[in-house]
Amino acid sequence: MKQKTKTYKIILSGGGTGGHIYPAIAIANELKSRFPNAEFLFVGAKDRMEMEKVPQAGYAIKGLWISGIQRKLTLKNLMFPFKLLSSLYNAKKIVKQFKPDVVIGTGGFASGPLLQMAVSSGVPGLIQEQNSFPGITNKLLSKKVQKICVAYDGLERFFPKEKMIKTGNPVRQDLLDIDSKVAEAKKHFNLIEGKKTILVIGGSLGAKRINELIREELDYFNTLNMQVIWQCGKLYYKAYKIDGNEKHVQLHEFINSMDLAYAAADVIISRAGASSVSELCIVGKPVIFIPSPNVAEDHQTKNAMAIVNENAAMLIKESDLIVDFENKFTQLMASPEKQKELGENIKKLALVNATKQIADEVEKLLNK
Repeated sequence: MKQKTKTYKIILSGGGTGGHIYPAIAIANELKSRFPNAEFLFVGAKDRMEMEKVPQAGYAIKGLWISGIQRKLTLKNLMFPFKLLSSLYNAKKIVKQFKPDVVIGTGGFASGPLLQMAVSSGVPGLIQEQNSFPGITNKLLSKKVQKICVAYDGLERFFPKEKMIKTGNPVRQDLLDIDSKVAEAKKHFNLIEGKKTILVIGGSLGAKRINELIREELDYFNTLNMQVIWQCGKLYYKAYKIDGNEKHVQLHEFINSMDLAYAAADVIISRAGASSVSELCIVGKPVIFIPSPNVAEDHQTKNAMAIVNENAAMLIKESDLIVDFENKFTQLMASPEKQKELGENIKKLALVNATKQIADEVEKLLNK
């Protein structure tokens, strides 16, 4: 083993959504604790949320001019070839200047060009696939990188089996002891004593249909004597700001103290992005998943079903919300036994050492 004091240079790339950014930050934090003298550089997509969130976490970031392909013919699609060429050129420049010892990709638009250029230059690479159904970027990169860390079984049909290791998804380490934070959480959110609390999370940018649902159900929640902590997302905050005036509702554009939000919650309504699912397994509370139908290969439904099939969560499709939501929610809240069962079962599925295992794999590549 090389000395931990060695000054490694490590590039991480992933972004577009919190689901790609936070795993990358978690991996960087773990590696930084092992190699205090290491130098880190993040590479993201210009104008996306990583350009704000990564510096907040204390890391340098460079942006590439890149975006995904839209499903319909748009001006953005016509620009894609130019953006790709620009990103490949700039990624090559970044790799040449920074001279990384290893490169890590956690998905998102920027990780494609960056990892492509790095591994083509002989830099060892690792990708971390969060979903049960991989995106096109990671499918293409899987042929080039040395190691693929996955969170679900059955990905042999997409990736070379000999490169894969099941680690789970990196999660914030402050979620591991939320049971000790309940009093602090209630104080932080200024919650009303004696009321059950619903936490609503629609992803970092927000979820249109979930926001519509919660607005429609605010009176219903009030009749159940429940209060709501509602992360509506950056895109929707202005439109829903007025709902935050309700006594039993706390509206947030974005919640930074997610550990306290989880600690305060009695029941959680959530999208089924891979990072959210991994976090909710560690949190161990009753969850109702409302998967986004607008994602590649309907992978959020697949993520959620992996939990539901273990009798560890409930799922309601967007198309069934009008018919099913109040009925299923009422049944859940009327049964403390069911709430306890779901909470205990989902916690059994948690892979709590994911970040450490991924860092172990990175360390092996550094020591080759």
